Amino acid sequence: MVKKVGAVLVGVLIGLVIAFARAGAFPFWGSNSQDKPAPQAKVSPPAIESQTAKAASAPASQPGPGGHEGVISSFAPLVKRVMPTVVNVSVVQEIKVQGFGFPFGPPEEGEEGPGSQQGPQPGPNIPFNPFEQFRRFFGPQMPPREYKQHGLGSGVIISPDGYILTNNHVVGGAEEIHVTLMDGREFKAKVIGRDPKTDLALIKINTKDPLPYATLGNSDQTNVGDWVIAIGNPFGFNLTVTAGIVSAKGRVLGGSYDNFIQTDASINPGNSGGPLFNTEGQVIGINTAIYSRTGTFAGIGFAIPSNLAEHVIDQLKKYGHVIRGWLGVEIQEVTPDLAQSFGLPRPEGALVASVTKDGPAEKAGIRRGDVIIKFDGR
Repeated sequence: MVKKVGAVLVGVLIGLVIAFARAGAFPFWGSNSQDKPAPQAKVSPPAIESQTAKAASAPASQPGPGGHEGVISSFAPLVKRVMPTVVNVSVVQEIKVQGFGFPFGPPEEGEEGPGSQQGPQPGPNIPFNPFEQFRRFFGPQMPPREYKQHGLGSGVIISPDGYILTNNHVVGGAEEIHVTLMDGREFKAKVIGRDPKTDLALIKINTKDPLPYATLGNSDQTNVGDWVIAIGNPFGFNLTVTAGIVSAKGRVLGGSYDNFIQTDASINPGNSGGPLFNTEGQVIGINTAIYSRTGTFAGIGFAIPSNLAEHVIDQLKKYGHVIRGWLGVEIQEVTPDLAQSFGLPRPEGALVASVTKDGPAEKAGIRRGDVIIKFDGR
């Protein structure tokens, strides 16, 4: 009996030991390869590799700035390449202000000062003249006063021989123009030509050595959402770099040739005339205006497209101004109601409201009421 009980106890003990070993209490013994608790250690490396592969393949479905594969972690290489082409443009302009006389100015001949009882006085036969009293009190006008006004803007070198593109409102009317390069050299510049309608101006400096210059890109190929950087001198802080995206294209602000690129890259006073670069280092716009209720940047800036600037530059070099053709028509927007009345599928194109007699448009056969839906194949 004792032997049987002992055998049973030994069996039970052996069973408990095996059970504990298989449960992991004795990791050095007792479990086969299929029951090891180590599958987590074997699963982890594939999980890490999967995440890495996913991160590496993400740019294929989500392209980086400029539509290229890969993510731009820094704009530093791009900035280093294009910054030497950006210049500081400072101007001096003479302003004339009409002066006023001082109270109790010198009396004219036959008169005394305003406090005197001599001279003609209002009475029964001399009516009261408030304008005369105003003139007598303030005295004669003083000669105009002149003072020098200093302005600041930006520009971009577009040729190795010193042609610089900037805004017309930066250099228009300036008596002196000074250009400072990135390396600190300063030059006097002269105006080659200006175009107030597009707010562009071309100036030039003379140097012995070729200058670094930027190339103009194709602004028509720029897409909304593309990364851009603006470089300029806001508030006098030289060569400030800001980054953003193209927020919209074809913005109209009320001018004759509006087709602005809208961007959220920070632009402030002093940025005017500076370049807007794409991620290829090409100039796709000239920063010119902001929309703000306070006068400082509010997330909405505007740049003149490079394709428009390119045509203006050529004429400024040749003539000093832009020679534009004329059609001899007045056009208006095609509204939904007009589109419906003309049987158009959607409101598009331009309605010819009037045609100048014997003008180019009339000679070409354009008539009042025509709707132009395509021009030059576009």
